[in-house]
Amino acid sequence: MDDARLALVRISAALSPCSTADLRSALRDAVDVADGDAVEEVLLQGYLFAGYPAALNAFRIWREASGRAAPNAVPDDPALWARRGPEVFAIVYGDQAERLRVNAAALHPDLERWALNEGYGKVLGRAGLDLATRELCVAALLASLDAEPQLYAHLRGAINAGATEDEVEDALREAGRGMSPERARAAREVWTRVRERRRERNES
Repeated sequence: MDDARLALVRISAALSPCSTADLRSALRDAVDVADGDAVEEVLLQGYLFAGYPAALNAFRIWREASGRAAPNAVPDDPALWARRGPEVFAIVYGDQAERLRVNAAALHPDLERWALNEGYGKVLGRAGLDLATRELCVAALLASLDAEPQLYAHLRGAINAGATEDEVEDALREAGRGMSPERARAAREVWTRVRERRRERNES
């Protein structure tokens, strides 16, 4: 993985709670190696997984570290989100997409609709960052959380979006630097299950 993409992964991994010092360091390092617009995309998508407080804090640190002013607002386009969401969702989840939509709707129909329109149409489907990089960053963030089903899905999603297994390995290695050994080990075990399942499917 090149230095610019690794810097983005490192930022995303540090968006989890209680990582302000790591986040500050990651953002300062990114100033010299990563595209500023790409950094802003990683910070924006972080609110889906780490929440608004983490995103607001991250942008405050980024503005200080980079000296970049906030960009002009882009008008909302809910019709575009509604079209784009299912398309991006289908890429990330592949042949599991329909099953996951049904499962989410069974939990609450608004969750399924919001995931498609907001999560995938509004945020993860945005221009400015390729989907494979987005998914690697999401996986790095989820690796530090107690969210193994979602981590499994997004590790798989990174591959479906075009990332290589080596790039996933790099992302998990970088994310693991800021975690407890137990959490890092748990994330690696999830990745092992993803790879084993992929090989079983390829061999069948």
